[in-house]
Amino acid sequence: MAEKKTHKLVAASENGAAKPQPKPAPEVGNATGLRIGAVVLWAAAIIFEVLAVLIVFGKINMTFLPVMWQLIIMIVLDLACVIIGAQLWKKANHIDPASEKNKLKFWLWNNMGVIVCIIAFVPLIIIMLTNKNLDKKTKAICVVVAIIALLIGGLAGYDWNPVSEEQKAAAEQALGDTTVYWAPFGKVYHTHEDCSALNRSESLTYGDVEQAIASNRTRLCSFCASRDNISGVVTDEVTD
Repeated sequence: MAEKKTHKLVAASENGAAKPQPKPAPEVGNATGLRIGAVVLWAAAIIFEVLAVLIVFGKINMTFLPVMWQLIIMIVLDLACVIIGAQLWKKANHIDPASEKNKLKFWLWNNMGVIVCIIAFVPLIIIMLTNKNLDKKTKAICVVVAIIALLIGGLAGYDWNPVSEEQKAAAEQALGDTTVYWAPFGKVYHTHEDCSALNRSESLTYGDVEQAIASNRTRLCSFCASRDNISGVVTDEVTD
């Protein structure tokens, strides 16, 4: 187990200027509350999709706007709800991850953002393509906008750094309350503030392993793991 570190060093940059002290990580938050927020936003996304469908069929007509712009507004609002909901859901999954023992639940839990995105856009795209009431220009533009929204929402909803209950438990057991550090745009956490991988980082955040994982840093730096002789923890080391 790595030795607990309570101090916060002020490392010197290459030009001799002192780097800012690491900032504390925010509180982890409540997974249940985040999931409720995600579900509410996803429900709103489906409502916007339904409204868009009603516009396509002429059941709703805001006369002060052309149909094309009515549809684009609904698609944009749909996309915003899908993306924000997905971010909340992914955050919740990093706080309270699913177990890998149930492969189906683990896959579904980590891909809910993509699944909801498909539900929120694919039916609308099909309806617009097959509807004969829309003029060609409106249909072409709105279908393209919806497809772009589908792609953006799918990419935003996909969890590129999923973590399992077992992986999180192993990291917490191996590191305990050791202070770890991570960079603003980094994808791993480090047990040493002076790790060479952090040399170019202008600012750092510190906290415990739970806070690091909740902040989407799900893997330990392989250099730090080797330096502290830590095993049994997922690292960023590439394996065959």
